[in-house]
Amino acid sequence: MTNATTTRIAVLLGFLFLLVQSMYTVTETEQVIITQFGEPVGEPITSPGLHFKLPFVQRTNIFDNRFLEWDGNPNQVPTRDRRFIWVDTYARWRITDPLLFFQRVRDERGAQSRLDDILDGETRNAVARHNLIELVRSTNRDPDEVQVESEEEAVILEPLPQGRQEITREILETASGRTADLGIELLDLRLKRINYVDEVQQDVFARMIAERQRIAEEFRSEGQGEAARIDGERERELAQIQSEAYRVAEELRGEADATATAVYAEAYDRDADFYAFSKSLETYEETMDGDTLFIMGTDGELLKYLDRTR
Repeated sequence: MTNATTTRIAVLLGFLFLLVQSMYTVTETEQVIITQFGEPVGEPITSPGLHFKLPFVQRTNIFDNRFLEWDGNPNQVPTRDRRFIWVDTYARWRITDPLLFFQRVRDERGAQSRLDDILDGETRNAVARHNLIELVRSTNRDPDEVQVESEEEAVILEPLPQGRQEITREILETASGRTADLGIELLDLRLKRINYVDEVQQDVFARMIAERQRIAEEFRSEGQGEAARIDGERERELAQIQSEAYRVAEELRGEADATATAVYAEAYDRDADFYAFSKSLETYEETMDGDTLFIMGTDGELLKYLDRTR
């Protein structure tokens, strides 16, 4: 291989290397800022495809073109009615001006840090301007549709000057004015979770338990009163049934005795001696047995038929 051929190959390889260094691609989810010696040059590149830059001198700074997530840390914040609560928020944002974004925050890590300051601060300010009930509820509730068990629950039904949705919209609008200077557009912000601090939470739980126990005692007392009423009605109905049954039984017994008396009277009218004899036999059967000793006078009615048998 001659020196000329070697030179040509070296030149070709160098050209290919420079060509590769000058080429870069932009996908549909990316946007690029070109910097030269650390300073941005030209307009942001947002169209996907193959692009060129000066090799070694210029550098590509790639930013995401999609919706990005910001998840804040829970913060302890006092409300206007002096309730200390934990507030956890999250937001969605995107880079709308890559050049301004690069000049102000450089990258997504810097953007997350600035969003921490802006969104946490605006959230604290908004929470401090409103009562806890406004942060919990979003709409007013019809008192006629809700059963109120205590005065504290009645407070929940009071009309809201602002609700949770209005407060989050207020935070979003205020924070959006500050993030616009960073090349960032805030798309959405939500209060992910609101909870009492540990010290207050225990008192709230104890009050809730006491209130539920009071309501349970009321239901238990009402149940015992209803049970006593049912028992009283049952006893009254039972006594009424027994009284009616006794009356019917006595009427039947009276009718039976009257029938028996009529039969006896009829039998007596037909044959008085036979009737007296049969009644005496019944008396003997009911009163006498082998272990009983009877002492009777000879002129007694009971001994009359026994004496005739001798």
